[in-house]
Amino acid sequence: MTPPRPVGRRLVLGAGLVGAASALAACSGDEPAAPAGDHHAGGGPGAEPAVAPTPTVEPAGRVVPVGYSPEGIVLDPASGLLAVGVRRPDRLVLLDPTTLAVRRTVDVPGTVRHLGLTAGGGTVLVANEAADELVEVDTDTGRTRTTPVGHVPHDATGAEGGDILVGDEFSGSMSVVRDGRVVHTFDDLRQPGGVVADGRTALAVDVADWSLTSYDLDRMTRVARVPAGEGPTHGILARPGLVAVADTRGDALLLFSVDPLRQVGSLALAGSPYGLAADAKGGLVWVTLTARNEVVGVDVTGSAPREAARYPTVQQPNTVAVAPGSRTLWVASRTDGTVQRITR
Repeated sequence: MTPPRPVGRRLVLGAGLVGAASALAACSGDEPAAPAGDHHAGGGPGAEPAVAPTPTVEPAGRVVPVGYSPEGIVLDPASGLLAVGVRRPDRLVLLDPTTLAVRRTVDVPGTVRHLGLTAGGGTVLVANEAADELVEVDTDTGRTRTTPVGHVPHDATGAEGGDILVGDEFSGSMSVVRDGRVVHTFDDLRQPGGVVADGRTALAVDVADWSLTSYDLDRMTRVARVPAGEGPTHGILARPGLVAVADTRGDALLLFSVDPLRQVGSLALAGSPYGLAADAKGGLVWVTLTARNEVVGVDVTGSAPREAARYPTVQQPNTVAVAPGSRTLWVASRTDGTVQRITR
């Protein structure tokens, strides 16, 4: 994989580099050639999170060390454990979400970066970029299952009915995995970053096409494609029928209805928004601002999104997880190897 360029550095005047531990949004390097088919008229190299400055404000809540270069973080509703992906060696660290004590570690083959969950939880999904594989990790037993997918899988999530969606970033495709094998590949993307599932609808954020595309998983056909800002990276299901997308280069959080697929709202958020977590029960989407070392809670229950909360974070907050009800959230720092717990 071509090493990404930290273009977000321009947002951090005087900040030092975080080197190899800095976050790499969508792993953009040399721009891949566009496949046949229609694309958003904009587009270009994929956006990246900012290289975060050294924090000048004490992080909110509690901070504990977890391992080298943590980035992926998810709260598994089935086991009640907080899963964090760390490196050297690559493994999942399963934490008590309240005390942050380690409950179990699971060695994972390949490269651990972003993490996802199957629908309903119980299995953590690791997109192994180094070996072009999806790794499924059972949080109860620690057993793993590996499935070959496309080139440089960046993100994965579970869909209703047991399917798993994998964004194959440099294959320009999205794999649909079922029971340990690829049953379909959508190959009309340019450079997929984040993937989202809403029932039997799959959605992919295309970081080089600056678009959001929806697919019908029953018919295995594309439904719609719409522009998605000036440099989107990741998406999250805010609630059934509503998807939130981080427009990292455009400094905004964008909201899209799923059926029909169209943009229905936006909120300006200066600071290279990147990591996302959603709590449908609390009506909030949490988004990290990598250039500011902050996390913002956005209320998406009204006619227009509005900021509801903001907290200082650990350095390089690429990822965030949230508990149902939005009373507690967790942020991972790729720079200093820590996890932060914030209670509202």
